[in-house]
Amino acid sequence: MADSALAQTFTLNNGVTIPKLALGTWLIEGRQATDAVKAALAIGYRHIDTAEAYGNEAEVGRGVRESGVDRAEVFVTTKLAAECKDYDSAAAAIEESLRKLDLGYIDMMIIHSPQPWSAVNQSSDRYEKGNVEAYRALEDAYKAGKIRAIGVSNFTVHDIDNILDNCTVTPAVNQVLAHITNTPWDVIDYCKKQGILVEAYSPIAHGVVLDNPQIASMAQRYGVSPAQLCIRYDLQLGLLPLPKTANPDHMRTNAQVDFEISDEDMEALEGMEHIKDYGDQSFWPVYGGRA
Repeated sequence: MADSALAQTFTLNNGVTIPKLALGTWLIEGRQATDAVKAALAIGYRHIDTAEAYGNEAEVGRGVRESGVDRAEVFVTTKLAAECKDYDSAAAAIEESLRKLDLGYIDMMIIHSPQPWSAVNQSSDRYEKGNVEAYRALEDAYKAGKIRAIGVSNFTVHDIDNILDNCTVTPAVNQVLAHITNTPWDVIDYCKKQGILVEAYSPIAHGVVLDNPQIASMAQRYGVSPAQLCIRYDLQLGLLPLPKTANPDHMRTNAQVDFEISDEDMEALEGMEHIKDYGDQSFWPVYGGRA
């Protein structure tokens, strides 16, 4: 596994190393979540991504504990509920995540969204004060050694500036929707300037881009699947992809991305027409729907 994407790491702005490829666990629940984590760790994954909102933190933690892999070798990220917009509720939620995961500490915890889900795509309110208060709770847990790194998710440049201007710890990451046909260059470029790693959730657009004929044709030329091309695209942009699956076969193929997309092809992928909609997934706020 020495040359595998699973063995490669980024170094966060606080010196903590983080594996370059993660298993996402959104919409994976109950025993299936535990089994997915165990399967991923057996395959060689060392980075698992969950969230309070996923309702599977306890099952993810159990999967890590039952895997037989040393806790110190596994990087576990969870997310502070988007509704926590004051210090006390955020601090309580952090403690609840620590309890549910039951792993001794959390490797990274991030604010799930600058707006509560009920306000995403419905309100211009960016909850500046609430995000500062929630982030302060993360900072205190970080300084207490309960969390090894802290960050944000779905934050715009304005939202990031609000944290940088009013808090003391620069976010380690900003986790955003980023894939071929939807690459938020303004946020990516700004984060890179600030030393913030960008993580890419839904690197295959919840499966919607897999039927794109241009992507399928290019993938065929490289002898890979469209999903592998999509994951490789994010990696070559310096992003950390978080493909979600409970299928061990897909976990394996998602990690087999040790090929190189040419500069010419990367330019073509970067210039592809923006995705018009996410089909059956369009009702989710992150894909443009109304909560």
